[in-house]
Amino acid sequence: MNVMILLGSESDFEVIEEALKLLKEFRVPYRLEVTSAHRSPERTLRLVKEAEAGGAEVFIAVAGKAAHLAGIVAAQTVRPVIGVPVESAALAGLDALLSTVQMPKGVPVATVALGKHGGANAALLAIEILALKNEELRKKLIEHRAKMAAGVEASSKKIQEKP
Repeated sequence: MNVMILLGSESDFEVIEEALKLLKEFRVPYRLEVTSAHRSPERTLRLVKEAEAGGAEVFIAVAGKAAHLAGIVAAQTVRPVIGVPVESAALAGLDALLSTVQMPKGVPVATVALGKHGGANAALLAIEILALKNEELRKKLIEHRAKMAAGVEASSKKIQEKP
């Protein structure tokens, strides 16, 4: 396993679905678990330690509201941690965004966009980190970006053809 993904709640799964597809597409091994910084702190600590021992190189923490999960994970490892803030009904995710992005000096957490876009970007950022040591992944990322660029060009041509 290269990437450990921790969800603060089962309801956060939809945020990470596209990320899982990307990791599979890039053939990056991952493990997915539900744990809570507040409701199951001992489980969270155990999962981080087990993941490190099992070879996890990057952690992705997905949580909403107070969103302490990424910070708790970062406090337990020196491996990169990517926080994905989840939108909530109460404050539209602003609470989670601020909780994730405002980590204190010395214990960094990379923060991506809210919700599903953030989930996908977290996977891509994890892949980029792993690609620093893996030439095959780097080549796949270059191909992935080329496909996206081609899609933009095709969209432009399509729009130009409209009356």
